[in-house]
Amino acid sequence: MEKTIFGCLLILAPFFSDINAQNLEDVDAPKIINRAVSYGVGYSNIFDTYLSPQEYKGIDFRIARETNRMTRLWDGNVSLHNFLQADISYTHNHVDNNNSFSGLLNWNIGLHYQFRISPNFKILAGALIDANIGFIYNLRNGNNPANAKLYLNLAPSGMAIWKTKIKSLPITLRYQVNIPIMGVMFSPHYGQSYYEMFSVGNDKGLLKFTSLHNQPSIRQFISMDIPINRVKLRLSYIMDIQQAKLNNIKSHNYGHVFMVGFVTDLIKIRPKTTKQIPDNLEAY
Repeated sequence: MEKTIFGCLLILAPFFSDINAQNLEDVDAPKIINRAVSYGVGYSNIFDTYLSPQEYKGIDFRIARETNRMTRLWDGNVSLHNFLQADISYTHNHVDNNNSFSGLLNWNIGLHYQFRISPNFKILAGALIDANIGFIYNLRNGNNPANAKLYLNLAPSGMAIWKTKIKSLPITLRYQVNIPIMGVMFSPHYGQSYYEMFSVGNDKGLLKFTSLHNQPSIRQFISMDIPINRVKLRLSYIMDIQQAKLNNIKSHNYGHVFMVGFVTDLIKIRPKTTKQIPDNLEAY
């Protein structure tokens, strides 16, 4: 159903490109969806004592999809944020005699209240559901070659969005931070095999409550949007710090990734034929 609705809106998009400012005021805010897709590469640092006492460092490949739109909540001042990213890392230990693969799929969805400080600057505050599923595979381990990653968090989230210019070029700058404060995480016990967990039935204590004391983690985003014709070029940096200490196992996944992508609106409006979109209709 969602794909059908999106497809219909994309087909109808050209008919909206020439609407005038008066019609723009009547556009229903939830129909204006800001969407971005980005691709990136960067640095990865993987550590998991269930598999090895050594850190593994290497390259990180990442893809991300983000959408933002206004809702009708609280007099139309609340926006819906939906962010999905996937990364694959190939890393090696410090003596370069072993390698590992790791992957993580991360999905965030939540709401932000928008405080419009000025026509060009606003601060967003809210909370997200932070869902993660992934793996680490050690190429030389025998009995326990892999470890699964599965955790769900509630994460307060904040953004600052500033629209400015470099000479005559308009740009949009964004900073975002998400910090998980409580959740649940799957973790085997140190030395416990997956055969024991799922075949023998030794599955006690595998799901643990997490908070800042045993999962001090943070995700930060910095981006700059530059208009190019009807789309915007997005240059961004993600600092992804995931850490945990559960069941006598220490682990971390540090990622520093630079990304390039494009931003579009689901309903496209030509800036040459219309006035600026009213602030209360823009989620980003």
